[in-house]
Amino acid sequence: MRIGELLVAAGVVSEADIARALDRQHEDGGRLGPNLVAVGAITADELARFCDGVPVEPATIEDTGLPENFLIDLLLKFLFLGPAETVADLSAAVRLSPRLVTDLLEAAVRGQLTVALGGAGLMMRHQLTNAGKTRAREALSRSGYIGPAPVPLEVYAHWLERQKVTNEVIDVPCMRRAFEGLEIADVLVDKLGPAVTSGRALLMYGPPGNGKTSVAQRLERVFRQIIHIPHAVLVEGQVMTVFDPDVHQPVDPNALARPRLVTSLYRDEADGRFVACRRPFIITGGELTMEMLDLKHESGGNFYVAPLHMKAAGGCLLIDDFGRQMVSPTALLNRWIVPLENKVDYLKLATGKSFRVPFQTVVIFSTNLAPADLMDPAFLRRIPYKLEIGPPSSPAWRRIFKGVAASHGIAADDSQIIEIERELTVTHGLALAAYQPRFLIEQIIASARFKAIPPMLTPDLVALALDNLTVGGGGGEPGTLARVA
Repeated sequence: MRIGELLVAAGVVSEADIARALDRQHEDGGRLGPNLVAVGAITADELARFCDGVPVEPATIEDTGLPENFLIDLLLKFLFLGPAETVADLSAAVRLSPRLVTDLLEAAVRGQLTVALGGAGLMMRHQLTNAGKTRAREALSRSGYIGPAPVPLEVYAHWLERQKVTNEVIDVPCMRRAFEGLEIADVLVDKLGPAVTSGRALLMYGPPGNGKTSVAQRLERVFRQIIHIPHAVLVEGQVMTVFDPDVHQPVDPNALARPRLVTSLYRDEADGRFVACRRPFIITGGELTMEMLDLKHESGGNFYVAPLHMKAAGGCLLIDDFGRQMVSPTALLNRWIVPLENKVDYLKLATGKSFRVPFQTVVIFSTNLAPADLMDPAFLRRIPYKLEIGPPSSPAWRRIFKGVAASHGIAADDSQIIEIERELTVTHGLALAAYQPRFLIEQIIASARFKAIPPMLTPDLVALALDNLTVGGGGGEPGTLARVA
């Protein structure tokens, strides 16, 4: 992406600002950045700080931090497998500039690995020689990775540190906006704010059905910065993929497939080996296993896939229903006791070689179980923020009910809601929970549809809905309800 596109995606300037700057550029010349400053869309200092936070496209092979032979092998694999054959095709495939790809192809021609077939500039076509085909097969046998050029491990570590969550400016108004439309106590928002800004682990606990997951997911809204996630990282000569389209949100999805053939309007192009993304917010639950927290070795292709918490680096990893995973809580916590404490993790290649990466992931544990039953005191000490999310107060429950009913077009006056609350708590002996209003309204809608009548808070429809909130005791008559002590 060009810097101008990144500025818009980050919300630093608007499309209208870009249009005004382009009009001025058309009249007076110059690059986009100074023109944005001239029209008052951004200050020079703000522009400089923003550009300083963007990885710049390498101008030379040395700037990539990668061995020339590695890059040539990557191009040979693309030429061998097809359909890429022009400079433009190969530039888009490996996410390096056309100029740099041209330099690599010229080196391949000198080594008698490729020949130029014709065309000019970006449309210059290349073909493998017999020696090139042999080398391509050898390269594929060593690593089946075919994709954008990776970045060196040290470059990846550098950008992890530059893009950590604690760089975000999160204040009270920002937190309030994130929770708009969600019934949540002010005191809880005030506790969540420091927890997020600290970048440390967070534990949410309390009875089920009171919105722990909803609260955790809203935290994604407080993040406004764009971060840059590499397609892949080179570690000890091995490729490890990091960017995952299933969990990462590019600010411009089209940029993944669009060739970067236009010179930047402000400065050098952003490094195409990175993808500009929103901060990741990854959710995992009962499916979490220990294998997901270690490097995955793709034995068929002989490359690696980054573990889940590395994909969440620069953002959050929510472990929902903690304590109900296939892996035991003790094993999971022991795996992370050092990373959470020291902000450093160690991963191991299939060769046995270990390497170190920054642990810049905010881990959020959400559980219905008692924390003391899941964690020993040593681990609880390493989670500095522990938030109990309990049942809503009676007034809050009524507001939730009225809001849910209104969202479905169902009229609900205060007296009806109070009576439903009384039936639920007194007659059926249930404690209030945040999930109940939606559950009851959905039950009422389903019953009304079955009876071919408009959904309303009539006594019979409400009674049917309340019945489904409880479980029979096994010895009663059909239709009787078990009381919850």
